[in-house]
Amino acid sequence: MSDGLVHRYDPVASPDGLRGSEGAFSLCTFLYVDALDRAGRLRPARYAFEKMQTYANHVGLFAEEIGPGGEQPGNFPQAFPHLSLIMAATTLDDALDRQRG
Repeated sequence: MSDGLVHRYDPVASPDGLRGSEGAFSLCTFLYVDALDRAGRLRPARYAFEKMQTYANHVGLFAEEIGPGGEQPGNFPQAFPHLSLIMAATTLDDALDRQRG
């Protein structure tokens, strides 16, 4: 992880032979939100979810990766981040409903 964003792997520890840097993986970050929520850690889950929303483009779409400067390199738009976004949002919404009573 770096700054709350989840990477698929550390290219320094596991060199992949590709040029350039590896950004955070949007799918993994939304899965992290879902896992935090399911573990009962609602506050950090909500924070990570809301922070991730700041990386969406002007119409709310996500690329495969989030670069170090917040840019969206890689495949765009990418379906997997949006599916995991929906899953995380649903899980988080259910938890917030339960919390409200």
